[in-house]
Amino acid sequence: MILVDTSILVDMLRKGVPATGYISVVTLIEFLRGVDEARRLETKTLLEEAFNIAPIDNEVVLEYCRLYEGLRRKGLNVGDADLLIAATAKANQLTLKTMDKDFERLREHGINIEITQPTD
Repeated sequence: MILVDTSILVDMLRKGVPATGYISVVTLIEFLRGVDEARRLETKTLLEEAFNIAPIDNEVVLEYCRLYEGLRRKGLNVGDADLLIAATAKANQLTLKTMDKDFERLREHGINIEITQPTD
């Protein structure tokens, strides 16, 4: 199964591509903060109906900490939101689909990543 990150979600919705799979609660938040408040609740409901929302549970928290520690030892820094999305994918054994090439460096930490280009 696929965990869609924010870049893919925005691209899918902009192009009218059918929405399926999983999104992290972090992706949900990142997307909704850009939606006008008058439409936010309706948009949230539509996204929750279209996607399975992966929460930040204990497994995600522990995976985040492992990833953070491993990256810190190598002198690498990944933003908290992206690291939480990656930890969600790994903890739930999902493939992370993204357009963000910065996720590439997380492959060596056991995260399945599919990096794509924007759809036409």
